[in-house]
Amino acid sequence: MAAAKRYYLTTPIYYVNAAPHIGHAYTSLACDALARFKRLDGYEVKFLTGTDEHGQKVAKAAADAGVDPQAFTDRVSQTFRDLSPVMNLSNDDFIRTTEPRHIRACQELWRRIKANGHIYLGKFAGWYAVRDEAFYDESELVDGKAPTGAEVEWFEEENYFFDLSKWQQPLLDFYEANPGFLAPRTRRNEVVSFVSSGLRDLSVSRTTFTWGVPVPDDPKHVMYVWIDALTNYMSAAGFPEESGEYAKFWPADLHMVGKDIIRFHTVYWPAFLMAAGLKPPKRVFAHGWWTAVGQKMSKSLGNFITPKDLIDLYGLDPVRYFLLRELPFGQDGNLSHEAIIRRINTDLANDFGNLAQRVLTQINKNCEAKVPEPGPLSAADGALLGTAHGLLERVRAEYDEQQFHRALEAQWEVVSAANRYVDEHAPWALKKTDPARMATVLYVLAETIRHLAILAQPAMPQSAARMLDLLAVPADARSFAALGADGALKAGTPLPKPEGIFPRHVVEEGQAAGKAGG
Repeated sequence: MAAAKRYYLTTPIYYVNAAPHIGHAYTSLACDALARFKRLDGYEVKFLTGTDEHGQKVAKAAADAGVDPQAFTDRVSQTFRDLSPVMNLSNDDFIRTTEPRHIRACQELWRRIKANGHIYLGKFAGWYAVRDEAFYDESELVDGKAPTGAEVEWFEEENYFFDLSKWQQPLLDFYEANPGFLAPRTRRNEVVSFVSSGLRDLSVSRTTFTWGVPVPDDPKHVMYVWIDALTNYMSAAGFPEESGEYAKFWPADLHMVGKDIIRFHTVYWPAFLMAAGLKPPKRVFAHGWWTAVGQKMSKSLGNFITPKDLIDLYGLDPVRYFLLRELPFGQDGNLSHEAIIRRINTDLANDFGNLAQRVLTQINKNCEAKVPEPGPLSAADGALLGTAHGLLERVRAEYDEQQFHRALEAQWEVVSAANRYVDEHAPWALKKTDPARMATVLYVLAETIRHLAILAQPAMPQSAARMLDLLAVPADARSFAALGADGALKAGTPLPKPEGIFPRHVVEEGQAAGKAGG
């Protein structure tokens, strides 16, 4: 019996000092599309998201709001949980770092690292940025600030330290042995350069505040927020229990993160795990940022856009499609209303939507509203169907590399080929001259649309479902196992009345037409 196919992917857990913006939705959407793809491809999937709720920054935000940290995190964490229905996310779990299961996992990880001799007590003196929850060397400061622009403060404190300096060569060896661990390549080069330049031991506890996971056997210390936060990926899988989900899903197949936290995930995290005698994740992908008028969207700048704002304006699936298609995944890009409207009206309405509408309307009108009976296939028929049949292999390779934009480009190449085929074979003209040939042409097109709709499900689940409904594809025949000739539409199947799936977006008077952040 073949081994079960499993896939565990995670978003970063989101920091609860303010409500979610489109950047958070982007990361979660990418993971959702990949999770849906893997499920359709026969995998048992665990898709995790959640919130990071400890640390000095959260304690300060709660104090500024005049509430205790737990009440503050309860409220803000819920806004991130609410992102799932807003974006139609299919996450299987939502982890909070204030949960008992997480605290138990953190303390066990600490015990294992310490038992292996990699944590010691010392004194820290240096620069700390509360906003980044990160320590910086003097050499890293730029005009007296962190390289991120965050304010830094000098502090001295008795801390526990992790012997990160000993992990320089093991990390470099790990990167060399696992070339797919860190993507995209530009980020890999950045991390390898950082590690090669030398690592210093890392302070992993604090005593100046109490909002955190207590250090085992020394509760006046709380764990440094990053050793706490990173452990979520294992605590949600049931660690330290060795059976159950942990045995099935660890090590994680993919951590999806923003490029600003790649160092924590690709230097600290694998070092912590190796020090504990545990396996590092298989892959970390650091994507880029959506910018608004050229600036990174951030809570501190107040220029962030909520997902609901865009969805209310353009609809959920068009927004999902735009975010996955517009940018080469991994790069930065500016969010603009013009670009969103162009994708909606060109790619969705004119290309894919119009293809389906034209074909299904002609079947409804000229084939008694039933799947037509195909005759012998011409070379052109076979070429289009062959392209549709070969699409899964192309798209799968792109999803496995987190190149969502290229996966959608490949799908739209087939959309374009199908539109050219319609124009070249003109089934409306064949109605009078060769109705049998018309039926074949419309059947080939309907079968091509079936493939396109099945493969569109990860990016646009609701719209793809409606299109499959119009083709009368049963609910149990919508996975990738149904692709190809074996799952083909059956001639004579009654089809419902066609309807438009992707309406054009008409700019209303007063609607912004420039930058979405402007």
